[in-house]
Parts: sequence; structure tokens; C-alpha cells
Amino acid sequence: MLSRLTRAYTNLVFGRPLLVIVILLAIAAAFAYQTRYFRLDASADSLLLEGDKDLEYSRLINNRFGVRDSVIVAYTPLSGELFSRPVLNDLVALRDDLMQVERVQSIDSILNVPVFLDTPLTGISEDYLTVMDPELDLAQAREEITNSPVFRNAVVSPDGETAGLLVSFAPDERLRTLLDQRTDLRNKEAAGTLTEEEGFELRQVEADYAAYTVETGRRQTETIATIRGILDQHRDKAQIYLGGAPMIADDLVTFVRGDLSSFSFGVLAFIIIALGLIFRRVRWVALPLACCAVAGVIMVGFLGFMDWRVTVVSSNFISLLLIITISLTVHLTVRYRELRATRHFSNHDKLLRHSVLSMFMPCLYTALTTAVAFGSLIVSGISPIISFGWMMVMGVLVALTVVFLLFPAVMSLLSVDQSKVSASLQMNLTAALAAITDKMKNGMLYVYAAIALLSVIGLTRLEVENSFIDYFREKTEIYQGMTLFDEKLGGTLSFDLIVDLPTEEAADDGFDDGFDDGFDDGFDDGFDSDFGGASSGDAYWFTAPKMNLIEDIHSYLDADPQTGKVLSFGAVIQLAEKLNGNEPIDGVMWALLYSRIPEALKVSVLNPFVSIEENELRFNVRVPESDPNLRRNELLRRLESGVEQQFGFTDQQVRVTGILVLYNNVLQSLYDSQILTLGVVMFVIMLMFLTLFRSMKIAILCIIPNAIAAAFVLGVMGWLGLPLDIMTITIASISVGIGVDNTIHYMHRFKREFPRFGNYRETMYFCHNSIGRAMYFTSMTIVAGFSILALSNFIPTIVFGLLTSLAMIVALTGALTLLPQLLIAFQPLGKEER
Repeated sequence: MLSRLTRAYTNLVFGRPLLVIVILLAIAAAFAYQTRYFRLDASADSLLLEGDKDLEYSRLINNRFGVRDSVIVAYTPLSGELFSRPVLNDLVALRDDLMQVERVQSIDSILNVPVFLDTPLTGISEDYLTVMDPELDLAQAREEITNSPVFRNAVVSPDGETAGLLVSFAPDERLRTLLDQRTDLRNKEAAGTLTEEEGFELRQVEADYAAYTVETGRRQTETIATIRGILDQHRDKAQIYLGGAPMIADDLVTFVRGDLSSFSFGVLAFIIIALGLIFRRVRWVALPLACCAVAGVIMVGFLGFMDWRVTVVSSNFISLLLIITISLTVHLTVRYRELRATRHFSNHDKLLRHSVLSMFMPCLYTALTTAVAFGSLIVSGISPIISFGWMMVMGVLVALTVVFLLFPAVMSLLSVDQSKVSASLQMNLTAALAAITDKMKNGMLYVYAAIALLSVIGLTRLEVENSFIDYFREKTEIYQGMTLFDEKLGGTLSFDLIVDLPTEEAADDGFDDGFDDGFDDGFDDGFDSDFGGASSGDAYWFTAPKMNLIEDIHSYLDADPQTGKVLSFGAVIQLAEKLNGNEPIDGVMWALLYSRIPEALKVSVLNPFVSIEENELRFNVRVPESDPNLRRNELLRRLESGVEQQFGFTDQQVRVTGILVLYNNVLQSLYDSQILTLGVVMFVIMLMFLTLFRSMKIAILCIIPNAIAAAFVLGVMGWLGLPLDIMTITIASISVGIGVDNTIHYMHRFKREFPRFGNYRETMYFCHNSIGRAMYFTSMTIVAGFSILALSNFIPTIVFGLLTSLAMIVALTGALTLLPQLLIAFQPLGKEER
């Protein structure tokens, strides 16, 4: 069977090379047409854990409390006081311009918040003053608003110099409907109750949802761009920054797209220079680039055809595909030149066939093991990580296929390379590594044992953390904006703490008697008009003990040193007590206030934080991203358990949710499924070593350098304080995938050459100066190309470039030092003949 496949392959590639090239170009052209559907996706959903119960709960809470997508504008006047008529008029102009944006539904700012001055608590009504009333003393308004527990750090900075405009977008009802339908049908599918008809409906809904999210993503990008354009028109009068989760998501994709377009050519240029310096012939530069181009077009077109969207997590897949493709072509190139140098009397066709066929098996196994390493990402349960895993598995197979079809086909049509190739295979660096290994003998094992120990210690220092502000250089606008939001407006991103209150029937009954006697007349009408038909019974919910509890929880959350602004009904309670002369407020007064709370407060601080029907509270907690000591997972767990213990709630009554929680769940899940199961991946790769080399001893020895390489890269991150986040957590799989290639190529050549030499050290010297050259050329070409990524403004791109280069160097060094010494020390191929 194998011989027939080999014969068919050689007859096709070497017998009809032009046909092979035409077919490949036709396939590439077909996929090139599909590249127009290739998309980058930086929506919040693209970074969430699909199927996560917290995700479904978060959507439920958002619907229940009417939480909308929003961005925040920070406005600091360049001249004049914020609370002055000229500056306020400029702010009005900015607000009016923003209100013209299609999706903007409302804007909350100092322009529309109530100013009570000396108004008594019982005098609160809808007819309240704002800073836009000409008779209002702006100095008094500034004093009240900047000290208001509701508005301080929300719409104005404590120093009164920066205003915050909360720009809320209209909810997308079609998106919500499609999402609800998809969730219901998927839940039925998971429960095994999905009918055949509902199965068809599910597939249709998923297709509609996927198509509609493309439209919503485009619309969000246009909306953010429109808002930025409006802000630019007002920058001559104020320092203005834009913040919020939609803006961060849009900036992430902007930076990724910019790096893809800017640095792709830079990486390509460096790789061309490196290949030119190494091989000094046009064909040996053009061939690898041609293979990369064909493989890249096919993969990008395939992603467009399958609607696999590239996220910030998988944005580096093109770079990794480049690594794999160049590695394969360089190995074929070096093998062919090596045979040309040592077999002068063989013709071109024979040398080419021997080069390709002799390298196929090691290249096949390197591709398969690399696919296994990346395939480990598929079980993460996280949509973008799963897609990234599938992308790389497909990319590896495409690269292998393209290289072993295009390289020999093109070489068959080219004339014989007449350049002189030295018969001496010795190369200074690889020969030096062989000499060092020979001289150190078993001392090399002790060196790597120390490296492994330090790596393990570094691993214990490794932290799992996701800080968006650390993705950007300090000079960038987004970094400066997020810092300002943290310092003056209470933080950028947030999470929700939801509290299910216990029922208080007895308290309600007692309160009912007193309330009906004195305030029955006319209350129903007020409640009906204010709350869209809600009955007067809603007023009974506002009991004094309950209000005290809400205020205490608010104060507890606000007192934590790592929380920013806390938004909840507790702030309204604090404001009410302040207006009441700091005197306690009884249940009767709270019921009266319920009907008299101004609409501005109802919409912004009551309705989004109190669900009377569900007897539930929502506390929105902003988190300062720029706090270097912030540990999000620890903060979330501490506050959740703290509220439970402090106020006597059960675990089921208190729950955290929101975008910060969902991102944290993704990171923790990925850490559990990837880092902690890295040993399983190593075991699977060892089984592949066992299949290839048919020796348990060799398989164990081969896995050791790869394990140390992966641990070393992660250990360096630990020692340098680089956290594992949503962007860098795949580096373990990348390190293993890269390291395995070198190990297989070296071991395969060593095993084949050992019978000829009969001596481990002599075989080592020969392999270092033959296959070691290809390994060196491949590694240095990639390191040269990826070094340019250090110039990016996007920190994950910089970290990826540097860590990938480090992984290449570590994998190369381990394969050329530790692996040969392990072979010499343990002699898995048998005893030496001489």
C-alpha cells in the first residue's frame, strides 16, 4: 500500500510537475476569491466561554435590569473651569453632536443630573434644577455634585475638573431575539430533547446569528469611528478620551489589523534577507516564499469560506503558518544541497527525488506532532481558542501538502543549480555546540537539570491575569485614556454583584397596616405613572431594614482598596440620608420617596439596580485597570465570599457576573485545560515518538528536551513577571510544537546515520553538520523575521514575537546539546561498535 502511494506520488510530482503547479495555482485562486470573507472579530462574545453558565446568567441579568452597551467620554477643558457657562455650553454642543449618532439612545452627564441644594427630602420632585438653569449658582452646584455619593467618580471627577459622559446605545432587539432562540435550542440539544424540526431551526438560527453578528460588528466599528470623529472636532477646547468595553474591543481589532498589515511586510523582508544571506541564491529565497504564499492564500480563503473569524487570540496564526512552511522548505533545501555536495555523480532528478522522499517521513511526523500540540487547544471549550486550534491543525496539514507538492514540482522544472556547494558540511555554530556537548559530557545533563529546576521555580511564580491596559504602550492614547478613567472616573471595566434578598412577609404585613392608613389616597396613580403600571404594592418593598442592608453592602464594596466607583441603589440611599439631615429614614418615608424620585435617578440608579419583582439587587463595581497590584480572580472571590460572610447570605444568594467575570472565567478555564494538562499533551507526543522510532527509551529521551523547553519559556515569564493572559496562554502549545520539530528531525537523522558510524559521538558531529544546519537555518530565519515585532505598539504582539523567538532558540539549543548527550549517555540505539 505504502509503495503504491509512493509510486503514485513520484509519478505525479516528478512526472507531471507542470500539472501539479497548475492544480495548486487553481486551488489557490479559488480560495483567493474566498479571502474577501476573511474577518477579524474583536467583539466581546469572541473572548467569552460559550456554554459558560455565568455567560447565560450575565445575559439574564442584563435583560432583567436593562443593562445596555455604553462608552464613556472623559472631558477635561483646556481653559476655564468645568463648572462655567462657556465650558458647559461647549459640553452641550458635544452632547448634542453625540446624540445625532444613529445608535446612541441617551447620554448622562453633569448636564442632566439633579441639583437639590437645600431642598428637603420631602420636597423632591420631577421639577428639579440642573447646571443648565441660568439662576443656579454653579459654585454651589459644583460643590454638591462633586460630593454626591451618586455622581462623584461617575459623571464628574472628585476634583471637579473632568466630566464623564455616559453614552448608552439602544439595545439590538434582533440580536437579542436570535441569541435567546439559539440559547433555548442549544439547551434542548444538550438535554437531548431537541426534535428533528428544532434541529433544522437551530442550524438556521446559528447561521442567521453568525451573519447578523458580522453586520453588528461592522456597525459597532462605524459607530465608534463616528464618535471618535465627533470628539476630534471638540479637541481644540478640551482633552478628550473615549473608554468602555466596546471601545477597547474595537481598539484591539484595530491594533491587530494594523500589526497584520504593517509587520507582515516587515517580517517578510527580514525573512528574505535571512534566506538570502544563508543560501545566496534567488531560487532558495523564492521557493520558500512561494510555498508560504500558496499555503497562506489557501488558509485565509478557507477561513473566509468556513466563516472562522480571527480574534485577538488567533491573530498570530498567519505568523505561525509562516514558521511551519519555512521550516519544511528549508529542511528540503538543505537536504538537497547536502546531497549535491556529497554525491557529485548523481543527476539532478535523482538527488531531488532522494531529498524529498528521505525527508517526507520526518516532516510528516513533525507536522503530526505539531498538530497534536495545537490540537490540545480544541478541548479548551472556549470558542476563539477552539477556532485557533482548528486553524493551526488545518494550517499544518496545508503547509505539509503545499510544500511536498510545490517544492519538488518547481525544482523539477528548474535547471540544475550550478552554484558551488562545499563538500565540507562543517558549520561553525553547530560544530561548536557539538564540541561543547562532547567536552562537557554528563555535565551537560547537570546544566539542564539546573535549568529545569529554575524553570519549575519560575512556573510557581507564574500568574494568570488579564489586564487590557497592559496590552498598550504608555504613549498610546488608549493607555492614557484608561489611566485617566481609573484616576478620575472610578475605573473602566466593571463587574456586577447580584444579591437575592430573603422574603420578608411578616415585615411586609406590618408595614402594610401603617402605610395604608396614612398614605393610601393618591399613591396608586403616582406609582402607575412612574413605573409603567406598577401597583402601589411595590412601595411595600422599600422597608427601612432593607434600605440599611443595601447601604451597608454598598459601603462594604466601596471600602475595598481595589474597587473603583460602586454604582448601586445604595448611593441613592446615602444621598437621601444626606438630604434628610443625616437622619435615618423610616419605611413610610421610603415608600413616599419611591413615587417622588426624579426620573433622572430612576433611569440611572434605581431601575438598573433594583428588581422588585425578583427581590434582587445589582451592585456594579468598576475596577481600576492600572492598579499594578490588582488580581482580578482574587478580588472577585474575595468580594463574593466577603458579602456572604459579612451579611449572612448563602452561597446561592450572592453571585458575581459581568464582563470582567466572564473574561476571568475564560482565562481560568484555559489555564486549567491547557497548562495543567500539558503533561497529557507531552504523553500523546511521546506515543507518537514511540510509533515513529519504535523504542520506548528513545521516546522518553526525546520528550525530555521538549518538556524542558516548554517549562523554560513559561518559567522565564514567571521570573520576568509576565502574566499568562488571554493572548499569551497559547505560548505553551507553541513552544511544544516548535520544539518537537527539531527533536524529530535530529533523532530521525541520528538513528539513520548511527549504523554507518557505530559511534555516538561521531554520529553527533555528523548530524550537527548536516540536519543541524537545516535546524539552525530555520530557527535563525524565523528569529530574524519575528524580531521586528518588538517595534509594535501592541504589547501582545511584542511578547508573542519575543517569546516565539525565545522558544525557537531554546528548542534549537536543546536539540543540539541536551538530546545528543542523552543519546550518548543512555545509548538507546545499542552499544557502540567502535
